[in-house]
Amino acid sequence: MAIAAIVTLMLGAQAVHAEPALQQPLQQLQPASAHIAPLAVDFHGETASPEARAAARAAFEGFDAKGRPFAVVDKKEAKLFVFNADGQLVGAAPALLGLARGDTVAPGVGQMVSTGIPPSLRTTPSGRYDSQPGPNLKGETVIWVDYDAAFAIHRLRPSPAYERRAERLASPSPDDNRISLGCVVVAGEFFDRVVAPVLGHGPGVVYVLPEPGPAAVAQNTATGRL
Repeated sequence: MAIAAIVTLMLGAQAVHAEPALQQPLQQLQPASAHIAPLAVDFHGETASPEARAAARAAFEGFDAKGRPFAVVDKKEAKLFVFNADGQLVGAAPALLGLARGDTVAPGVGQMVSTGIPPSLRTTPSGRYDSQPGPNLKGETVIWVDYDAAFAIHRLRPSPAYERRAERLASPSPDDNRISLGCVVVAGEFFDRVVAPVLGHGPGVVYVLPEPGPAAVAQNTATGRL
């Protein structure tokens, strides 16, 4: 998908409990003050896909994040990028994603957590979300991306040995990172050092890029999601 198409879809995406994204084309989005020259988003030399870079530019240079810290979830590379409000990359790390590929969330999936989410519904939905830190049912602090859908960014937790979650995170390939119920899962050290300090003190914005490939493009275009 061309970068311009990714950004256009991103700015038109909506998520449950999230503010609608700004509808103007990227080139029309301006900082709050016309007297302040826009700064460029800074990846500090981190390797990132063109789509992730386009999302970050829309967030900061296009002012779509509205001066808040933000994160970009690149499902193609299974990677999380976390930026402060000044558009500076604070950190990037591999992430575990939903077992099932898809960009939508099934109705009522948030209520299935206690009884078990079917494997086919364990997707990491794409879109633009207003995030908020808060506790989960066990009192653990997470970054809620979509509270009603029980979709959050959280640290790696103990899990059955056969899931090999720690090994999947450490693997150089993103192909084996599909194992979560749908949440974006990162190593505990990265969560404590980067995610919590940046997104854990108030509102933020999380951009989840869509699944790669022609089928995903067609699906996202039809549904109006990112």
